Amino acid sequence: MSNLRPGVSMKVLNEHGSEYLPGYLGIEMVELAPNSATSRMPVRKLHVAPNEFLHAASVVALADTTCGYATLAHLPEGARSFTTIELKSNHLGTVREGTITCVATAQHLGRTTQVWDAVVSDEASGRKLALFRCTQMILWPKQ
Repeated sequence: MSNLRPGVSMKVLNEHGSEYLPGYLGIEMVELAPNSATSRMPVRKLHVAPNEFLHAASVVALADTTCGYATLAHLPEGARSFTTIELKSNHLGTVREGTITCVATAQHLGRTTQVWDAVVSDEASGRKLALFRCTQMILWPKQ
């Protein structure tokens, strides 16, 4: 049985984000599944810091977007939305070109919070570039 929220799909998420930061950065959702989500982002000059290495904020944006979209797809019935209340990243490596991917995996899917772990990797080699964790607070309609 799927725990994905009805009406949330990769197409819907990609279209929704097209005019916001995810669209500007070129983030594309490529898979939604129970308890996980996968995305990719081609590395362009706008993702790179002046030192010519991948900017840490680009990596965090990919991971946070993937976890955020995964949260939307896994909201409990009746929940309105969510907000990130904590995030952490460990950066292990970099790339200067190619495409990076992110796989987010649910660690906790509660009624008040969700916790997601994500791994950002170089698509070509599979080498891990970053480890990411975030906590999402579930928002409910005001009574």
